[in-house]
Amino acid sequence: MHLLRKVTESIKKHHLLSNGDAVLVAVSGGPDSVALLHVFCELREELELHLEVAHLQHGIRGEEAREDARFVAAMANKLGLPFHLEEIDLPQMKLNAGKGNLEALAREGRYRFFSAVARQRKIEKIATAHTQDDQVETVLMWLLRGAGRKGLGGMSPISRFNPENANSASGLIVIRPLLDASKSEVLQFLKEKQIDYRWDRTNQETRLLRNWIRLKLIPQLKERTDPQLSSRLAQQAQILRDEEVVLEDLARTEFDKVRNAKGLYRDLLLKQNKALQRRILRRWVKERRGHLLGIDLAHVEDLLNLIAVGPPQGRLSIPGGWELVNDYETVRLEKRTRNLKRPCYSYELRAGAELNISEAGVTIRSKRVPRLSFERPDNLLQAAFDIAALPEMLTVRNFRDGDRFRPLGMTGHKKVKELFIEKKVPLSIRSTLPLLSMGEEILWIPGYGRSEFGKVGPETQEVLYLKAVTWDR
Repeated sequence: MHLLRKVTESIKKHHLLSNGDAVLVAVSGGPDSVALLHVFCELREELELHLEVAHLQHGIRGEEAREDARFVAAMANKLGLPFHLEEIDLPQMKLNAGKGNLEALAREGRYRFFSAVARQRKIEKIATAHTQDDQVETVLMWLLRGAGRKGLGGMSPISRFNPENANSASGLIVIRPLLDASKSEVLQFLKEKQIDYRWDRTNQETRLLRNWIRLKLIPQLKERTDPQLSSRLAQQAQILRDEEVVLEDLARTEFDKVRNAKGLYRDLLLKQNKALQRRILRRWVKERRGHLLGIDLAHVEDLLNLIAVGPPQGRLSIPGGWELVNDYETVRLEKRTRNLKRPCYSYELRAGAELNISEAGVTIRSKRVPRLSFERPDNLLQAAFDIAALPEMLTVRNFRDGDRFRPLGMTGHKKVKELFIEKKVPLSIRSTLPLLSMGEEILWIPGYGRSEFGKVGPETQEVLYLKAVTWDR
């Protein structure tokens, strides 16, 4: 039989099955799934397959759907195969979800049922009956929706499905042995074998996009172009899938080069060509969010625009409660926290004491040192003041709008905010960074600057030496 030969070739070509595999065959009762089940039964002895049958009733077509279930159950019984049945209320699921199309919800329901049965029965592979015709419909649907290369690659002969974690590489193996076979070849096989099957009348309703593509668009395209259009589009999809693997490998390599512990290096990302920028960004968003649901090309382009020409500290929200943050040299993706109360703290520091600041993850250490044995600070995480110019009690607090200080070597005052901008201090650090103050006078901003006030000079007798130590986290 022509179909049997095609399926056998597809199994070998795509490594769909190994001897002794346990396979759960998804059977709706329609011609494609019935043909797949019977082909597998013919291969059962040769490949030592353990086959079981699963049928999901969607709760849409009433008695007609129940008759489909009885038909599949009787066929499984005749073939001596275990049968698994579940009924869902798809219209109610649509109502509860409040969004999403019926076809996508039906697919999600089917695969959740199949995976539940497979786990319970310790089966690792699920076989579905998608044909070359289904592949072409899928490709055209994605084309009309403006999909990229991945969508235009259609369905793969073998893929993994994990309903608990869409980002996981583990999970059940889904195989599509009929993907190289046409609908006409399936019907010819059933005719020659005199095998009965069921028709789903809803497949004739052209209000559904897939049905309209199958019943209206594809026949017109074949009439105007080429009767072999389906095989050519399926071949094109295969080429795109092969190229997608290469491009994703390249994107993975470049992604590792532009990432850091906090996010992505902005300049390194922008040095990539635009196509790789999109892929790297999508890979990063998927890794951080766990999936790409709700993220389309418009979101990706908006994010790239912010990264390329947006202001330092610029932010842009994306679906799911996340936002991208331009943080000078780094681009971060974090959960949206604007509604959280901004931290506000103020502590007293006695000269010579030590102060732990949990809000900043910093300890301020201070000690009184005779000037003659004093060693000048060698970085801005240290500071020294003439203790005679200071009160006994100082204040350590976080930044307030309007804060000003007199930088070392200057006669006038400068806004602390301007210093933060010059030093490219991220907003996330500004809000908790400790400032040493004496009343309204800012004396020291650890890591970024100190005041002209209280300089150590020849007349200084005793020095207050301070050091900021960041906690390991």
